[in-house]
Amino acid sequence: EVQLVESGGGLVQAGGSLRLSCAAASGFTFDSYTIAWFRQAPGKEREGVSCISYSDGYTYYADSVKGRFTISRGNAKNTVYLQMNNLKPEDTAVYYCAAEPDPPLGVPTAHAYGYWGQGTQVTVSS
Repeated sequence: EVQLVESGGGLVQAGGSLRLSCAAASGFTFDSYTIAWFRQAPGKEREGVSCISYSDGYTYYADSVKGRFTISRGNAKNTVYLQMNNLKPEDTAVYYCAAEPDPPLGVPTAHAYGYWGQGTQVTVSS
């Protein structure tokens, strides 16, 4: 079973930066998985933010974060990062990472991912 652990959330002022990490627990590696970041703000649906295919490096970004967020793979094949720059108050949400062996390309959709972390809160103050 894939166990995912997110970290790196926190409180930051608008214009600031945070780096989220998604780590696979128990020696699991992401070699054949696509890892996605989702976020969910209060009262809103879970939104696909970005994803990366670990095998070939394919990436996707939602328009709302393009140019500000960067997703990347760690060297140990068990970590994915989401570097978030120029944060805005509307980026405030719980951020989740998710994994799936062969999801559809393009915008990540929650129903296509079977493995989820517990989430980490990101709060951006104005």
